[in-house]
Amino acid sequence: MALRSIGLSDTLQEYLLSVSLREPEILRRLREETAAMPRADCQTAPEQGQFMAFLVRLMGARRTLEVGVFTGYSSLWVALALPPDGEMTACDISAEWTAVARRYWAEAGVAGKIDLRLSPAAETLPRLLAEGRGDSVDFAFIDADKLNYDAYYEGCLALLRPGGLLAIDNVLRHGAVADPQDTAPETGAVRALNRKLLEDERVDISLVPIADGLTLARKR
Repeated sequence: MALRSIGLSDTLQEYLLSVSLREPEILRRLREETAAMPRADCQTAPEQGQFMAFLVRLMGARRTLEVGVFTGYSSLWVALALPPDGEMTACDISAEWTAVARRYWAEAGVAGKIDLRLSPAAETLPRLLAEGRGDSVDFAFIDADKLNYDAYYEGCLALLRPGGLLAIDNVLRHGAVADPQDTAPETGAVRALNRKLLEDERVDISLVPIADGLTLARKR
């Protein structure tokens, strides 16, 4: 839910992209198509998508999980970074938005890697555990409704293998988490999770100020 990294001037943001972004043409087209749609602010920033793909390659990840697909920009970055036998489980509730994702996944040749589950993630994650997927996921990404972030965190953590990595998006909420005057329920939910993560001995953490804030949690 951030089209660019917060806190950077326009000039510095443009410079950052000019010297570091290697965005494949298909991803650029998907990003530009999404930018013209309603709720375009749900789009992942390109520098963050590239960063997550970098992490997936660095880890040699094979099994990944995404909670919140939208039009598939972040999932396409990750799927392209997976090896030929890699696989992703993608959770969303919108057939309309994910139809765009499916179109680009097919064009990119990664549709066979992605298992799209169209049901609430609060139901899908326990179902994956019941299917015997516990402690099997290498990399997971959460970017969905904020009120359920804690449930998504617990569900993803149970599915991650020891040493697996969880990336949680929008943990800065455009600065709202640091504003005591912001009492929105969504902001409160993110604040609560941020505090919980600080004290959670099950994980090692680092909050990276890229896009709208991305917390990385490594399962111990």
